[in-house]
Amino acid sequence: MDGSGEALVSYQLQGEVAVIGLNRPGKRNAISDRVVEALRDAAERAQREARAAVIYGEGDHFCAGLDLAEHKDKPLFDAIQGSRRWHAIFSTFERGEIPFFTALHGAVVGGGLELAAATHVRVADESAFFGLPEGQRGIFVGGGGSVRIARLIGAARMGDMMLTGRTVSPAQMEQWGGISYVVPKGQALAKALELAQAAATNAPLSNYAILNALPRIAEMSVEDGLFTESIVSALTSETPEAKQRLRDFLEKRAARLKAPDAP
Repeated sequence: MDGSGEALVSYQLQGEVAVIGLNRPGKRNAISDRVVEALRDAAERAQREARAAVIYGEGDHFCAGLDLAEHKDKPLFDAIQGSRRWHAIFSTFERGEIPFFTALHGAVVGGGLELAAATHVRVADESAFFGLPEGQRGIFVGGGGSVRIARLIGAARMGDMMLTGRTVSPAQMEQWGGISYVVPKGQALAKALELAQAAATNAPLSNYAILNALPRIAEMSVEDGLFTESIVSALTSETPEAKQRLRDFLEKRAARLKAPDAP
């Protein structure tokens, strides 16, 4: 809860999708240690109740980053422990049991971008802007950004943003690989929900393998990756659900892929 008694993070279930809201609009959804713990609770609940999840921000912004008022007086070791706590909790999104989607609008800055980078699919509307102002604040990323954001857009681009305070548009961030979709203003949450609902219909073991095997394979040598792929492929295809889905496809009871709509 914040000082007004409102929950720091909202939670609701829409069918098989958990919808998780950052709920500090008066502080542009800045992330404090209490917000991180509330996100942990929401993530754990979502993985018990849902088959996919969406994270969004209440108000005019997704998240303006770290709550600097809390951070500025932290003793050194507390700051290290706090960063490691962010790492552990954000990993529950990245390497959990269900896919997490983010709906981004307004400020997606600092810790907000770190949170988004820990999710699997990022949807931004045209009001979004992305920034990493740590250089100007005299600090460094501490929520996993030096790993996750750098792997999405490249260390050189991330370094540019941190050194210069540059903000990046959704169109540019999409070109860099930091987000997957750009939609008109006000439509990010609807699009993220649509995508999450589609992912929720997948076989749970397939989703689990995509979330947990795919990123690990990407970090392996070619031969180790190919061997691991063979094992994971065989395991997923042996479940009763996979066998039924394959029968449905072969017997023309399942929808087939179609060409995308023309732009």
